[in-house]
Amino acid sequence: MQEEVEQKTINLAVTTTKLSWRVVIGAVRAFINHKRRKQMMGPKRYRGKQTVKQLLSQDQGATSMVVGDEGIKDFERIAKRYGVDFAVTKDSAVNPPKYTVFFKAKDMDALEAVMDEFEKVKAFKKEHPSVLHQLGIYKEKAKEQMLKAKIRVKEMIR
Repeated sequence: MQEEVEQKTINLAVTTTKLSWRVVIGAVRAFINHKRRKQMMGPKRYRGKQTVKQLLSQDQGATSMVVGDEGIKDFERIAKRYGVDFAVTKDSAVNPPKYTVFFKAKDMDALEAVMDEFEKVKAFKKEHPSVLHQLGIYKEKAKEQMLKAKIRVKEMIR
């Protein structure tokens, strides 16, 4: 009996200048309306990137896949574009760290499209190296040429 009473007890705080029965009844009504609205909305639905716990709590099954350490941000960007619900975990015991991505089982069609586009992005990045990296190489070459031009050999002239 005591446990039932404890479960049904609520704390209600009201700020007022004069506490009357009307204020108390109005506060209780506001609380009841709030509970009804919250109940009608149902549980919160998570979309996009989320934790593994949130993904598994939706009771739709999950599949996992290992993604290498390179391009995890690209993968997240593509998955969000396709509206796939996913969770990323990092296995830092391995060097370089591995990322495991969990998906809902029902998102398999969208997952295939995500993987196709992700592979295209990875292939593009392999074929086309970073512009900043190339710029750094050209800076080094320019520095070497400047140093060669400054070095002068003095010969003894009589």
